[in-house]
Amino acid sequence: MATDQKRRSFGQVTLMRSGRHQARYTGPDGKLHTAPSTFEDKETAQLWLRNERILTESPETWEPPKVRAAKVRSRLTFGAYSEAWLAGRKVKGRPLAARTLDHYQALLDEHINPTFADVALTSITPEMVDHWYELCAVGRPTTQAHAYSLLRTILGTAVDRGVIKTANPAKVRGGGSTTRAKKVKPATLAELEQIVGAMPDRHRLMVLLASWCALRFGELAELRRKDVDTRAGVLHVRRGVVRSKSAGVVTKAPKSDAGVRDVAIPPHVLPMVRAHLLEHTAAGRDGLLFATSIGEHLAPSTFYGKAAVLAKDGSVKRAGWGWYAARQAAGREDLRFHDLRHTGAVLAAQTGATLAELMGRLGHSTPAAALRYQHAAAERDQEIARRLSEMAQGVEL
Repeated sequence: MATDQKRRSFGQVTLMRSGRHQARYTGPDGKLHTAPSTFEDKETAQLWLRNERILTESPETWEPPKVRAAKVRSRLTFGAYSEAWLAGRKVKGRPLAARTLDHYQALLDEHINPTFADVALTSITPEMVDHWYELCAVGRPTTQAHAYSLLRTILGTAVDRGVIKTANPAKVRGGGSTTRAKKVKPATLAELEQIVGAMPDRHRLMVLLASWCALRFGELAELRRKDVDTRAGVLHVRRGVVRSKSAGVVTKAPKSDAGVRDVAIPPHVLPMVRAHLLEHTAAGRDGLLFATSIGEHLAPSTFYGKAAVLAKDGSVKRAGWGWYAARQAAGREDLRFHDLRHTGAVLAAQTGATLAELMGRLGHSTPAAALRYQHAAAERDQEIARRLSEMAQGVEL
């Protein structure tokens, strides 16, 4: 059981096979008492023993450590625990990304803590979670799934750490999954042409690169002169920019190694890239392709703008600008900017690109997402077949 054991003047510290350390001592009641949890290193275990020794000097008020731990657990609320969980949460040894931190905090503030903040962790039951789930984010299945997944993960950590002694009370089957509420309809080439024509000159290339190179908004906003090789016709995607309430504007590497990639620019787009570099890109190798007038990162609100206000007869009461006005002019108010990446991926799939080629172009580390675009291309092939049949009507075969 133990690979190394040393007795001390008060208590003992044992090195477990797991590499963690266990501490125990004989209390005023003459019984052996073990720390409620193991310790990462010997020094921490010894510190716990020193604190316990001080407590044993007052035997009339001393209580066994497990009794005291149980009292602490009974008083620990979900709100307090979730706050500490969020502050210390790491994924693969790294702190949460700023946007993820903001997302989790919003889910806690808006959907979870109003119900569970003041509830003791040990008092949360499956029935309470079931009832909460039914009323959480009604009509918003994606938000509901995200909130449930976060609640289940926090409670799961509490179970793993021994704070909750029972099984995880979050037991809603399928609660963390949802089906896509919106089926993306790719933009047609005619719609793309109309949208690009309605955009401000300095932002037209963003729409073109999002469509034909399938880049994300954050990747486009961080592109710099040094990332564009017009001779080879390649964009070097090495970074992205995100905005968060907690950290402001953050430039960061892609989520996975696959996100670091070189994307070939279709030849018909290259003339617009060269013109944009001459007319709109900030100076210097580090100059942003899509910068503000003072050379800073383009804010989404500046790019998106506002849709035009229309009268009942369809006439324009107040002109709009930016992305919202451009998609409105093309009759595609349902089209999100990120859907242009979907459009570009489907166009690439329609050329006959393999799954591996799609993954490389899109920066995907797993095949699942790229497969969606191949399926979309297959659906388009069915449409082509249908139209071929229409052409054949009335023709003797």
